[in-house]
Amino acid sequence: MKNYLEILKECDLFKNIDEKHIDKMLTCLGAKIISFDKKYTIFSEGSPAKYIGIMLSGSAQIFQVDYNGNRNILSSIETGEVFAEAFACAEIDSLPVTIIANEPSEVMLIDSNRVLYTCSNNCDFHRQLIFNLMKNLATKSLQFHQKIEITSKRTTREKLLTYLSLYSKKVGKKSFIIPFDRQELADYLEVERSGLSMEISKLKKDGIINSHKNHFELL
Repeated sequence: MKNYLEILKECDLFKNIDEKHIDKMLTCLGAKIISFDKKYTIFSEGSPAKYIGIMLSGSAQIFQVDYNGNRNILSSIETGEVFAEAFACAEIDSLPVTIIANEPSEVMLIDSNRVLYTCSNNCDFHRQLIFNLMKNLATKSLQFHQKIEITSKRTTREKLLTYLSLYSKKVGKKSFIIPFDRQELADYLEVERSGLSMEISKLKKDGIINSHKNHFELL
């Protein structure tokens, strides 16, 4: 566990908790680390919604597949980020999404019951941990509303520009690398890949953006 201390110190779930208590905390929470190869499933739709995950290394994507087999990417997960916490805290029986590793990844899993309910040891960090979890859930709620803002736009052009504008504000730069390739971006925006590629070409021709693969610059 100590190998990941620097990552955990920056994780939202452990903010304002003294690093010397983190190792003890993880033992109390029954944390376990699992490795996944690229394209391996971390959680599948229908599996029990009982774990809170932390991406220790690598990255992953959360998505749903509709009745017709269309994939809708809901979000990406980067190193140090918490995931699946909303489903675990809602105490639903099973996950409505699938989470797959984009690359070789290591994930820490924590039983949500050990976070939500105070243990018999009355650990001092538990109150701060629950506060951090609630704050993280509120942040994820805002991100979900941003996704709705993006996909509710009428045209592919509007969806793309809204996404790029919001991502630019998030990273504080006009030039940035997004966490999606072209097909994944189309799945996230809920548009056809061919139409998306056409709009990117038009926006480049109009002098509104520059792009190469997943690197974009707002002009």
